[in-house]
Amino acid sequence: METNISSFATNPAALNGDPKHILHQVFGFNTFRGRQEEIITHVIAGKNAVVLMPTGGGKSLCYQIPALVRHGTAIVVSPLIALMKDQVDSLEQAGIKAAFLNSSLLPQEARKIEERLHRGQIDLLYVAPERVMTQSFQDLLREIQIAIFAIDEAHCVSQWGHNFRPEYAELSILHSRFPWVPVIALTATADGPTRNDIFERLGLKDAKLFVSGFDRPNITYRIVDKNNAKSQLLHLIKQEHVSDAGIVYCQTRKRVEDTAQWLAHQGLLALPYHAGLESDIRERNHLRFIREEGVVMVATVAFGMGIDKPNVRFVAHLDVPRSLEAYYQETGRAGRDGLPATAWMTYGLADVVETKARIQSSELDDRQKRIELQKFEALLGYCESLSCRRAILLKYFGEEPSSNCGNCDTCIKPPESWDGTQAAQKALSAVYRTGQTFGAGHLTDILIGKVTPKVKEWNHNQIKTFGVGVEYSKTQWYAIFRQLVAAGYLCVDIEGHGALKFNQSSGALLKGETNIRLRKVVDQPIKSKEPARPDKNVSNDDTQLWEDLRYRRLLLSREQNVPPYVIFHDSTLLEMLKRRPKTLAQMSDIPGVGAAKLERYGQIFLEVIADSG
Repeated sequence: METNISSFATNPAALNGDPKHILHQVFGFNTFRGRQEEIITHVIAGKNAVVLMPTGGGKSLCYQIPALVRHGTAIVVSPLIALMKDQVDSLEQAGIKAAFLNSSLLPQEARKIEERLHRGQIDLLYVAPERVMTQSFQDLLREIQIAIFAIDEAHCVSQWGHNFRPEYAELSILHSRFPWVPVIALTATADGPTRNDIFERLGLKDAKLFVSGFDRPNITYRIVDKNNAKSQLLHLIKQEHVSDAGIVYCQTRKRVEDTAQWLAHQGLLALPYHAGLESDIRERNHLRFIREEGVVMVATVAFGMGIDKPNVRFVAHLDVPRSLEAYYQETGRAGRDGLPATAWMTYGLADVVETKARIQSSELDDRQKRIELQKFEALLGYCESLSCRRAILLKYFGEEPSSNCGNCDTCIKPPESWDGTQAAQKALSAVYRTGQTFGAGHLTDILIGKVTPKVKEWNHNQIKTFGVGVEYSKTQWYAIFRQLVAAGYLCVDIEGHGALKFNQSSGALLKGETNIRLRKVVDQPIKSKEPARPDKNVSNDDTQLWEDLRYRRLLLSREQNVPPYVIFHDSTLLEMLKRRPKTLAQMSDIPGVGAAKLERYGQIFLEVIADSG
């Protein structure tokens, strides 16, 4: 079949400027979600907007549809050059005239795009913030008609945010120099200070704020006590996510490479990604993750912001992030297609010590360090909570959930708590009697009565606390110390290499003036009822057709050098599997099958379905 996309280019005039018609005709959906229609109408009317919408909630449509309705070209500011081609490929597949300008283009390629801009032949142009600020691009903007400015990942403007990008702070020039052009700033997450920065630093004080809810009901949130994290991760993948695409986050480059290599030795297709890798290796790994199935990317947080891959089935943290905003943003890369996904994290006392040390030793000023530590304390509270994790996340972002979610570990298997006052007093006593100069490992050896060389060296086998905690295992004592730190009854001496010290709350607990309930240790993660099999959303009877649909999609994507999801999302293929359309008219009712894709691929996939019998 001929695949010249130009024959499917949209004609906004033919679409009558009706957002609902464009939604169906171009993107293949019958109804808007959440506040999409309200936002789109607001921007089409020429008004500014700040949009907070969860990943996978349909943020892109909030500027793509106005770009097709309003005259001129939409300028989309996007922070990651690596994703621009995939975004443009997706739009071109839907028949939209899109392009990008970035450093990956040769000069003659960039000139051709600029010529198309001058002729009004581009609906959406993606650019990096650094290019926007160049004099040549500012001159170009004055020479063309601009439909809207869309600033994606707008939280990057805030120094309080988790992905601060200094160049974003200069983007207020867009609104000041082109005040008649509506600006829409979009992000998946922003707390109060970050929201304020978006309004202030982008010059959008007159913009309307649209908050579309932060809930991602398809994601299952789970946290396990760290106990050989790599083996725990392998257990998760083999039990629940065989052949699934996933992202594994680690804090350091060395840990990324070690983990990727170890997973590869276990037979998984695992690749590393961090800023220290050579650029060609980084790009090659990124492309494999985007364009192949079942790749596990092990990465630092340098990977994933704004990632478009919709069928990431799990996001795992082997180290805790620094804030709930970062955690929400990173876990939000799972399940963008709305199908079930897992957000999983291992968590231990060493994470607490390491992260606090990293914050304290950073080049941030004292005020920013206090803010970062407060954000980290909120994350610790989330990790140690006995209540619904989703409820805690939503409350942090200003929402009030009506009930527990039923789709996080604390709801699926409510944790047991116990009166840990006496155990806590033993732990505090060990800290006090050893001079507040030792970490949890040595203190635990004292409590369980283990005579190590270090215990003997300091004569700690002679103190009153030696051996008073034999009723608990080493793992349990680590959990007790960790919870005391998280609850604010002990603090970590960063300069003392992780030594545990008293604070103003310690004395009251040690003297019995207050009590504490602790969370019982769960040594193993929640297990699925049976080992996972690939594509568990598909019944055994449908497996062959499902594989045939995916294989045909893969062949088409390879022919065109685009990711498979650019052809159709998994959710669209699942609808084909469920409905078994027999005609193009029936195929056109499948969500995600717009007019261009219907003409281009409809008959191909009808034949796959017909051949299945």
